[in-house]
Amino acid sequence: MNQRFLSIDALRGLTVAAMLLVNNAGDWDHVYWWLEHAAWEGTTPADFIFPFFLVIVGVSLYLAFTPKLEQGVASRQLWNSVVWRACKIFALGVLLHLIAMLLIPGREFRLLGVLQRIGICFFVAGSILIYVRSLRAQGLMIVGILVGYWYLLASAGSYQAHLNLADQIDTRWLGHFAYSFDVKTGLAQEPEGILSTLPAIASVLFGIQAGAFLRQKQAQRLWQCGVLLVLLGWLWSFALPLNKSLWTSSFVLWTTGFAYLLMWLMHRLIDVAKWPAFGLSFGVNAIAAYGGSWMVTCLLAASGLMELIYPKWFTHSLTPVVGAYMSSFLFALLFTGMFAVLMFFLRKRGWRFSI
Repeated sequence: MNQRFLSIDALRGLTVAAMLLVNNAGDWDHVYWWLEHAAWEGTTPADFIFPFFLVIVGVSLYLAFTPKLEQGVASRQLWNSVVWRACKIFALGVLLHLIAMLLIPGREFRLLGVLQRIGICFFVAGSILIYVRSLRAQGLMIVGILVGYWYLLASAGSYQAHLNLADQIDTRWLGHFAYSFDVKTGLAQEPEGILSTLPAIASVLFGIQAGAFLRQKQAQRLWQCGVLLVLLGWLWSFALPLNKSLWTSSFVLWTTGFAYLLMWLMHRLIDVAKWPAFGLSFGVNAIAAYGGSWMVTCLLAASGLMELIYPKWFTHSLTPVVGAYMSSFLFALLFTGMFAVLMFFLRKRGWRFSI
């Protein structure tokens, strides 16, 4: 039976809304700490957003493909659909970065990014789901990935910026196509880099496990495993620091644990107690919201409107009253709110954009 959990759509939506809120500050010199990513080690609330989304990708994969597998749909047919969608997600990510490079002065092209990582993880995790049916075997693969990644990072002798193995690989293979590249030193950094995508796949595989808990009516295992994963991630962090840029194995356990706990809570409130599925509109049009907000941001920067709107309506009017940080936050909130209205309109009209 193909089940749909409104709580998962709602959680996906809240995650995308949080992405927009974090990515669209009015003044990047004045951003509250909880809206910024940790400089290197440790985590802030903003660091949980992308891991949560990847876990949800895994849940959605399981809920979408398992009924088809049970109905006898050919594995090759399902795999072809996984490959095709993964390629489209990756290509959209590349396209958005090309648009940013063309529209925003001084913006360099970035090969990898959020959508590209989602596409790669979707492909690998989807392939595993189709061809490795055993949840236990998938769990062992998660352990292998996380322990293996720890070994690879430890073998380089350092977890520090530029000295770690992930940064070294990104410097060599991505260079100036990375998120940041220092021309003088030739060093690059990419938070969605090549090697660090390996443990990100484990985040999606954890989502597949969560999808099985929900579909098999074992939702209580979400909070039980969530508490265990948070504890294990915290303990592991003493040997392998929590680090989003490296997507360390301890970071995977830490963020997945909290994702499980939030998923269980929203399942209880929305699917069981029938509370309103707040965030649903963003959830059913997640790609449209993310891609659309990216385009609007690029157009505001390219047209110079941002340099007119923010100083006039926020810096001069709001900042003297509420302060620079709140003014910057209110712009991000207004930006996200406008897309919330648009997504609500699309859902009410029955328009859903997916790739």
